[in-house]
Amino acid sequence: MKGKNKKEEQKSSAETTLNDFTPPKLDLMLKLTKPLHDYFTPEFLGIEKLDAGKPALYIANHTLYGITDWTLLMAEVYLKKNIFIRTLSDNRHYTVPGWRELVQYFGMVRGTREHCSALMQQGAHLMLFPGGGREVFRRKNEKYSLQWKKRTGFAHMAIESGYDIVPIAQVGGDDAYNIIADAADFQNTLLGKLFAKAGFYDDEKKAEYIPPLATGLLGTPFPKPVKLYFSVGRRITTSQYKGDTNEENLWQVRNEAELEMTKELIKLLEYRSTDDSVSGIRKMLVKW
Repeated sequence: MKGKNKKEEQKSSAETTLNDFTPPKLDLMLKLTKPLHDYFTPEFLGIEKLDAGKPALYIANHTLYGITDWTLLMAEVYLKKNIFIRTLSDNRHYTVPGWRELVQYFGMVRGTREHCSALMQQGAHLMLFPGGGREVFRRKNEKYSLQWKKRTGFAHMAIESGYDIVPIAQVGGDDAYNIIADAADFQNTLLGKLFAKAGFYDDEKKAEYIPPLATGLLGTPFPKPVKLYFSVGRRITTSQYKGDTNEENLWQVRNEAELEMTKELIKLLEYRSTDDSVSGIRKMLVKW
């Protein structure tokens, strides 16, 4: 009997790791997210579209610093639809002791194709952010813009496993801070040029992870009390491709998903502009 190849071994290891996970209790999730919920008073549109019996790959946009992108949405979906979402995340979450254990406890998974495939084999509900760190560390004048570049990985995984894709847009987080200086500003400084010369930012991908300098409430690092809005978009099916991940199919799905996400963002921004539920005090604090 032949031994397993490297890919099979990675998949087997991923399945073993993921099988050991038990979702936290709903009551605990709600208690831990209550302070955030009270502060940001989120509003969720279209949650009723989700179906616990139809696992999907949820794709979302990151907002500045990513502080509002994950837990509130997860808790709401868990509460309203009894769906516990496993989030595929950047490797950098696993470099910080303490934080690493916390995000793993709440279902976050290192974002590899092996983990994604194993979770899909289990019929899990998954979420990822195609814009990655580039959206978390966005530049000036990039509020609510998608920074997906030429990434098609999520489309590949969805087609390969016949998974539906569900876009979920978020608005509010990009207004929690004011960007004073971004990556481009830093790269143009003497220190930035020295860093580049030393090879720290010798390619565009490395430069993506230069965080912007931004201020929050009253000029502090604390986020402004913005109201957050989440919206579930139209479900995109991939079963018609029958697992064929050729380039044309990848871009067809990727572009369709990007278009739907853009539509949801526009819809949310328009909805926010007419929302009269935000108090005058909150509006004043957000402007400061």
